[in-house]
Amino acid sequence: MILQITQRNECQDHDRFITIKDKYIPMKKMFSLCFLICLYCSAYAQHSGVTFKSSDPALETAFVRAKEMALSYKGKPGDPVGPWYESALPPRSAFCMRDVAHQSLGAEALGLNKENKNMFRLFVKGISASKDWCSYWEINHFGKPAVEDYRNDKEFWYNLNANFDIITASWKLYLWTGDEEYIKGADFVNFQEKSVSDYIDSWVLQVDSLLSRPTHPNAAVPFNEQDAFHRCRGLPSYTEGLPNIKMGVDLVAALYRGLSSYAEILEVKGQHQKAKLYRKKALAYQKSIDAFWWNDSASRYHTFYTSDHKFGMDEGETFLLWFDALKEGERKEKTIQRLLSRDWNVENLSYFPLIMYQNGQVEKAYGYMLHLTDPATKRREYPEVSFGVVKGFVEGLMGLEADARINQISTLYRGKSDSRSELRDVPVLNTLITVKHDGNKKTTLINNGKKKILWQAKFVNDQGKIVIKESVWVQPKTTKEVSGI
Repeated sequence: MILQITQRNECQDHDRFITIKDKYIPMKKMFSLCFLICLYCSAYAQHSGVTFKSSDPALETAFVRAKEMALSYKGKPGDPVGPWYESALPPRSAFCMRDVAHQSLGAEALGLNKENKNMFRLFVKGISASKDWCSYWEINHFGKPAVEDYRNDKEFWYNLNANFDIITASWKLYLWTGDEEYIKGADFVNFQEKSVSDYIDSWVLQVDSLLSRPTHPNAAVPFNEQDAFHRCRGLPSYTEGLPNIKMGVDLVAALYRGLSSYAEILEVKGQHQKAKLYRKKALAYQKSIDAFWWNDSASRYHTFYTSDHKFGMDEGETFLLWFDALKEGERKEKTIQRLLSRDWNVENLSYFPLIMYQNGQVEKAYGYMLHLTDPATKRREYPEVSFGVVKGFVEGLMGLEADARINQISTLYRGKSDSRSELRDVPVLNTLITVKHDGNKKTTLINNGKKKILWQAKFVNDQGKIVIKESVWVQPKTTKEVSGI
């Protein structure tokens, strides 16, 4: 809105007037209008949150669409559950463990820190011996276990990956925010300790039992194969439509990453010997993936193992990359190319922007960002999609990472060499930062908050290798520029 102050000599009382698009309004009446405009502008400035600008208009549009859709899933202030955001099938008004684990860092970048904290607290508090150390897979906006997934402590739906996904997501939230409750809070510690011990024992998830375990440990008595709350009480995979599945490779990957994250948590607490033990346990799961799950003739990984002792191939490879459970090399590259070679549902695709950026598939990642925010894309309203795209922008394209252990932020631009992008007012490590990338030649970081941070700028050289610049301290309200190679 353009405001121009002018003088109208024909007014007998010499009132000043304001011209708004060539319409005259007496100044006395305008005071209240200006006051409302100021209130509106102030409110917008306070709540606009993180923004993105680019020399590429298509990327700008994609970010706006993703941000608006993600924030539309924010719960209502009066909801009994407390602060939350939709992280399940939208009609349910609920949030499930897998979706929250996936969406949480995107949510943090969007300012939904209270929502994250509340939902994670509910999940870790929900663990219990009566549920064989499961939590509640899905909680609704009333703060109750969602009826779609829970009948009682003996009959409910639960994917066994969830505990390890939550441990890993909690670890990442600590690194991003510096909030020690995620790793040291009593309920979080209890959840971690029960998950890496009693939970693994109860569900027979030891590394040497993965292919010989019962298909339905802890089954209800009498067991009803036709009842999903019996059959799916402890699904060993995020792939849910496979009959007689004994183990999914995505659960093995989740175990590896969850135990690795737990080892990192122990290191922060100074429990170095225990950390070493769990790092060794984690590595055993990773080794088992290469030892038992690779199919030489098909040049790909099996994704599930059945109760009749047969390997099979379906979904699941996405999580091998999501949990970073593959060693660099030919097998990992073939897995990436296979994921790129076929169509997937939007739940799988929501992981692709970040995964592909992090694995050097810049053009493909760019395409997924635009595809997942295209109004013509079916089911793009599934909450994981918009939050996944936000992650693609923040952690993928702009390469923003945080490490609360040393109070450091690192940046790495993965955009086109001749493009410019800016991410403004990102909440991270208790401050607000703005990152500007001018192609792969210069990066600018502005600390808009009140806390000093350490910044490590990274660049990709002409050979495609990452070059790391020496870390520098960035004082509040200051700008630091680092030139490229």
